[in-house]
Parts: sequence; structure tokens; C-alpha cells
Amino acid sequence: MTDDTDLLAGLEALEDKLAQARASITRRFIGQEQVVDLALSALLCGGHGLLIGLPGLGKTRLVETLGTVMGLNTNRVQFTPDLMPADILGSEVLETASDGSRAFKFIEGPIFCQLLMADEINRASPRTQSALLQAMQERQVTVAGANRPLEPPFHVLATQNPIEQEGTYPLPEAQLDRFLVQIEVPYPDRDTERAILLATTGAAEEEAHAVFAPADLISAQQMLRRMPVGEAVMEAILDLVRACRPDDPSASENVRDTVAWGPGPRAAQALMLTVRARAMLQGRLAPDAGDVAAMAQPVLGHRMALNFAARARGDSLNGLIARAVADVAKIEVAA
Repeated sequence: MTDDTDLLAGLEALEDKLAQARASITRRFIGQEQVVDLALSALLCGGHGLLIGLPGLGKTRLVETLGTVMGLNTNRVQFTPDLMPADILGSEVLETASDGSRAFKFIEGPIFCQLLMADEINRASPRTQSALLQAMQERQVTVAGANRPLEPPFHVLATQNPIEQEGTYPLPEAQLDRFLVQIEVPYPDRDTERAILLATTGAAEEEAHAVFAPADLISAQQMLRRMPVGEAVMEAILDLVRACRPDDPSASENVRDTVAWGPGPRAAQALMLTVRARAMLQGRLAPDAGDVAAMAQPVLGHRMALNFAARARGDSLNGLIARAVADVAKIEVAA
């Protein structure tokens, strides 16, 4: 009973801090509440996010603001075709001491931070992209045969331009799966764009302020994993993930004819975490089926692919996921 009481008190205190954090973020990243909530969800779950959007929509601004508000040490790397793994991870250099002795010294790269912005990640070569794999999954890097842990918490928020693909290197499935959520950053509506113009073209701009500290974020991540998940919600997650696999007996005929490969167990793990994060951000003590429906697209969209015939017909992966959610979770959602 004491543990339940402590969890309840902790969640109530966290609700207030999250409300302050969202308010501080929206002072600089105006509107786009869903984008903000998904980015916060990735951090609360201890995961990484892939931001997909055209240039000029505020992706860099969002990451910088998140770093300030969450109190995280933030670095930014602009990915280019000539970027090398050592440019991210760091390297050893031969250093001469004042007494003339020489020794190798490790110079840390920008990955040694708490929030790394990997800008236009698909513009770097596969060799450089793969340098992030160990860091994203194991929270450590190996350089010159030595394992070097990254300071917790460690998160990667990468960006990608969905239109300009000439001369780029699409992320392989193994690396896409490392991202907890894929966050689509759309154009703002007219009223939001008006507010952006007024707020960002004057003599002064609103400033974000720190609400969290790294220790607070780690505590919130631990608290999130203690949130209860009902049996019905867990079954809905399992049914949804398995129904999106074309070789699963529970898959519909449409999925079998349309999907080339479906989500793996990591997708179910991601849903279990993100539905809790959505409930936490909305001040609820446990997730429900509506959270499963809301998080299905951000979690599953980059973990499955249409086959050639479906792409030739112009089928939509978003529509397919929406139908799967409606069929499995019995929830009406927009395609």
C-alpha cells in the first residue's frame, strides 16, 4: 500500500512539473501540441525520436528548447556525406606532457551529452549512421578498444527531410527500429502561423526556462515504468502488433496482401512505454485503449513497410495502421 501511495503522490507532483514544461516549450515552439507531446513522451520513456518534416518547421528549435526545459546538456551534429564516425564519437590523440613523455588522450566527441540532435541524419554515410547504433541501444561507445559509458540520461532526437532524398542514405531497418517514435512535423495551421510571425519577428522573443534537471527526468522515467497497465490494454497492444505482421495467423487478408514486413517485439515494448507516457502527460494514473490508438502510428509507422504491389496501387501505411487499430482495438480513428 505504501508503494501505491508513493507512486500516486509522485505522479501528482510530476503532473504539475510536466504542465510547466509544456508551457515553457510552447513559448518558443508555438502550437503543434501533438509534436511536443510525442517528443516529451520519447524523453519520459528514455527513448529516441525521429522528427520528419520539411525545412523551416522548427525541428531544431524544438530540440534546443527541449534541452533547455529538461535541463539537459545538448549538442547538435549536422550530418553531411563527409562526416566520419570519429567526428561523432571522438578519437584518441597523442599528447606530449611538459616533461616530454607521451601518452594517448581520448578527446570526447559531441555524442558525450545528454540530448544529441542528429540533424538530417540520412545525409551521412551508412558507416557514420551505424556509429550511433551502439550509443542509442547500449548507452556506451567503443573507441580504441575501450568501452566508454554515456552520462545518463542519454537521448537522440534526429531529423530528416521527407522530400529531398537525392544524395541521401536512407536509414536501414535496424537503425529505424532504435527510434522509439517517429514524429511527423506538419505545416502549422493559419492561426498558429500568425502567432509564430508575431512572436519571432519582433525585437525580442520569449525564452524557455529549465523546469527539470537530469535527476528529475531519470526519476520520471523510473516512475513511468511503475505505472500499471490493465490487462485489456496489454492485450490490445499484443493484438495490434501481431495483426500488422503479414505472416501471423491473426493478420487480415488486407495486411497479408499489403505489408512486406511488420513490427517486431520492440514495437510492443515501445507501445507499452508510450501509452504510459501519454497517460502521464494527460494527468491520468493508467493508460487506456485510446492511448493505444493514439500511439499506434508514431510507434508502428517506421517499423513496417508496404510491399511493391501496395506501393504501386498508392496504398497508405497510415490508413492501414488506422484500420488495424479500428479492427483490433475497436476504436474509431481517422486515417
